[in-house]
Amino acid sequence: MKRNLQFLTEDPYDLIVIGGGIFGACAAWDAASRGLRVALLEKGDFSEATSANHLKMIHGGIRYMQHLDIPRVRESVRDRSALLRIAPHLSHPVPIAIPTYGHGIRGKEFLGAGFLLYDLLTCDRNRGIGDPNRRIPGARFQTRREILEHFSGLKSVGLTGGAVFSDGQMYNPPRLALAFLKSAVDRGTSVQNYIEVTRFLRKGDRVIGVEAIDSLTGEKVQVRGTITLNAAGPWAHRLLHSGLGLHLEPKPVFSRDLGFLIRRPLTNSLGLACQMKSRDEDAILSRGGRHIFMVPWHGVTLIGCWHVVYEDSPDEITVDESVLSACLAEINDYYPDFALTLDDIAMVHTGLTLFSENESSSGDLSFGKRSLLVDHARVHGIDGLVTLVGVRATTAPGMAARAIDLVFRRMARSPSSSRIGWTPIHGGAITDFHTFMEKAIQGRSPLIPENSIRSLVHNHGLNYQDVIRRCEEKPELAETLGGSDVLKAEVVHAVRDEMARKLSDVVFRRTDLGTAGDPGNEAIHSCAEAMRKEIGWTEDQTRDEIKQVDTIFRQRGRVKIYLHAPVTGSTSGIG
Repeated sequence: MKRNLQFLTEDPYDLIVIGGGIFGACAAWDAASRGLRVALLEKGDFSEATSANHLKMIHGGIRYMQHLDIPRVRESVRDRSALLRIAPHLSHPVPIAIPTYGHGIRGKEFLGAGFLLYDLLTCDRNRGIGDPNRRIPGARFQTRREILEHFSGLKSVGLTGGAVFSDGQMYNPPRLALAFLKSAVDRGTSVQNYIEVTRFLRKGDRVIGVEAIDSLTGEKVQVRGTITLNAAGPWAHRLLHSGLGLHLEPKPVFSRDLGFLIRRPLTNSLGLACQMKSRDEDAILSRGGRHIFMVPWHGVTLIGCWHVVYEDSPDEITVDESVLSACLAEINDYYPDFALTLDDIAMVHTGLTLFSENESSSGDLSFGKRSLLVDHARVHGIDGLVTLVGVRATTAPGMAARAIDLVFRRMARSPSSSRIGWTPIHGGAITDFHTFMEKAIQGRSPLIPENSIRSLVHNHGLNYQDVIRRCEEKPELAETLGGSDVLKAEVVHAVRDEMARKLSDVVFRRTDLGTAGDPGNEAIHSCAEAMRKEIGWTEDQTRDEIKQVDTIFRQRGRVKIYLHAPVTGSTSGIG
């Protein structure tokens, strides 16, 4: 992966993709794998916005059972299976317990009937998944004693036990998007970060490309292509308006999905579904309030999602302390022994998710929104342009395939069958991940800590040796950053081969350094020094990069959090 604007202006592309989040990344890979010449432009860093800042879940559609929305259940399960199949290093099952009370709608009988139907509808959920540790098991039940062994602080009055189902979880969402992008690059795609599309190029009633600006240098470029795919997430409809004067009807509604990270582990290997007070108005079969999840991740706990309709600019997503306090109050009411306070929150994750039409002041919300795929030739009479706005990261492979099918039709070409759900992505051709990991640990150099090897294998999969080789060439690169598990070699690799241009790119998206909270000054300064040597920053530039990362950590604190600054807001897809 090399950052080179000259690549963009040489010859017209078959497809220009706007947005380097998970939906844009999947679309670029699917198009390239089907023989198209592709360019992808991202105005910030790859997977910088919602595609990174979500609950890291790969949803199998269990929530849609309440809506009796079987097509959406099937879509979610199909795409969850795809991610477990093609990216075993970056995805895995996670079991989640739902406590049961009494014998009514919150009891085992009602829940058991729902899980039985769900298991029947998803009986092919493990199709093609050869690794037994990546297969999703059927639901099972726990006795009252068994669930209290895991969660002793549950309210015991009426407690009859619990049901346990499994869903998918991402190890590192930005690296998942990056793996799709690397796969596309392997097929000749030009991917460029920090390139902001400012307007569309038109010839009559046809879009023939885009004009963009390099936010690092100020240089302007024109990129020409047969079809342009607008996959800019919550920026997509705004870009249509500013770049072409087009409007989507009805206007897309977005939810600010809020999750946060608790440093202390609240669960072991088993997640917990906590029932809140707000309800899903679309639910036909409801157990009462909707659930939010507490799930273990990287040795800490992720909690979410908490929804509210968001109508302001996607460049400045804010979260007030009062919102976090309200969320914690409901969790503590459900499980008093957790006794969570604002001081427990180490990091806030939030982004904008396509939502149903709701009033901004509504307490009970409608969650029935589907992804948008718009053929502007049919809707607006503007050929050469397609817009894709996705709902959840889980469905990115399937929605990308649908978008590229449409691209082929607009090119008057018969599309070949998509293999995005079956072809291992970069680093993902691993038959048995557990065995592969054990061999990597056993064969490691004594210079490299075991936890560093584990992180490398998860983040790079089959290609983890690319980083190890840098340590062999320069042994000092085997040193870790501060007290973290991240090697200096990972920083060098990120700069030379993964287009990392800012310190935040490495801290939050190329490595595990900042994924579970602030790793401390020593680790951040060591990372900055390694990047300074690679890129050639001055001392002032290095201090500015450290200041920007420090600001992000402080902004992801509690009061008036600004998650996406106007200068660096990403055009990532929806998580």
